[in-house]
Amino acid sequence: MTYPFVPQPELIKKHFIDALGKAKVDEEPYRRWYIKEIFPESICTAVLVLPIAPPLLGSTDGTRGSYNNKRTFFTPQLREQFPICEKLCEALQSREVARQFEKVCGIKAGGTFLRLEYMQDLDGMWLEPHRDIPEKVFSMVIYFCTGPFAKDWGTDIYDHDKKWLKRHAPEFNSAVIFKSGPHSWHGFEPRPIIGVRRLMEINYVRDWRAREQLAFPDRPISTD
Repeated sequence: MTYPFVPQPELIKKHFIDALGKAKVDEEPYRRWYIKEIFPESICTAVLVLPIAPPLLGSTDGTRGSYNNKRTFFTPQLREQFPICEKLCEALQSREVARQFEKVCGIKAGGTFLRLEYMQDLDGMWLEPHRDIPEKVFSMVIYFCTGPFAKDWGTDIYDHDKKWLKRHAPEFNSAVIFKSGPHSWHGFEPRPIIGVRRLMEINYVRDWRAREQLAFPDRPISTD
């Protein structure tokens, strides 16, 4: 028996497209999309049991870029090592998924590249209010948070003056999508993390210099 079981990309793709089609939109203070049950349960299990230790960072400066060498991206190397990485990337790279992102989020996916990061945050991690750079066509944050303290680990949302407004509910296997914009401020206020705050971020990116972060560095997404 091979554990964990990882379904084929076709099943992952179908489930993901169906979930994305049921996205709920929040317009305040800027447009965001909320999705539930984004992956089949078997995918969640396979991600959570990946033998990748959370990076020990201690106190951070409020940005992820300050520790790029300790971040986990689904690269060609990880795709080769772990079936979950390969099959998930193949599903998210597909033209059908790209077309659904175009339809739901009003983006242009053709010619972009898939960037997928697995994050395991420990106590001391925080993110200052920030906006995504325009090279990110969209950012999709998927919550894999578990445990009794996870209810407080959602993404913080700020108004146009960077004043805190609210916090997403980090329901397990739910997701929120942001698009880069002049007022799309979000972050993670400093607070205790008792356990491990697990997330996944999916991006389609353009003109991305850090090619080593891409799932398919030589294979742009096609919608044709």
